[in-house]
Amino acid sequence: MMGTGKSTVGGYLAAETGYRLLDLDALIAEKAGCSIPQLFEEKGETYFRDLETEVLCESLKKPGSILATGGGAVLRDYNCREMLDCGWVVALAASADEIVSRVGEDKGRPLLAGGAKERITALLEERKDAYDFAHVTVDTSGKSAEEVSAEILMHYRG
Repeated sequence: MMGTGKSTVGGYLAAETGYRLLDLDALIAEKAGCSIPQLFEEKGETYFRDLETEVLCESLKKPGSILATGGGAVLRDYNCREMLDCGWVVALAASADEIVSRVGEDKGRPLLAGGAKERITALLEERKDAYDFAHVTVDTSGKSAEEVSAEILMHYRG
């Protein structure tokens, strides 16, 4: 889910492991030649999701990487299967209030148009089971990125 710390925690994990961080949204924007909000506005969510799947599959083939996906990448079962087939999957979670405090009224998040608190609460409800496929889920509420990274590595290293 957006605002759970994927990119920030991914950066800490990359530094700790020596892997490189790949941010799926940044890679999508680079491939599209425009920002994510612009892509949503000009081409629509379906086009964005198709491009997201394409870039996700390309990224999963790059060894030695930590991939921070967008929160909606799990909306397609195909994407979930690909992630499981290619790596170890961590879902980051947070409370609605925590997410609102992190992303606020961020204009760079098209899915929050029309009121962040209401949209985040609705998205959390809509996606409540979407992340269940992950190997581990870590709640980031009230934790620093360093704490979350350490918790993930503890799970990963056993």
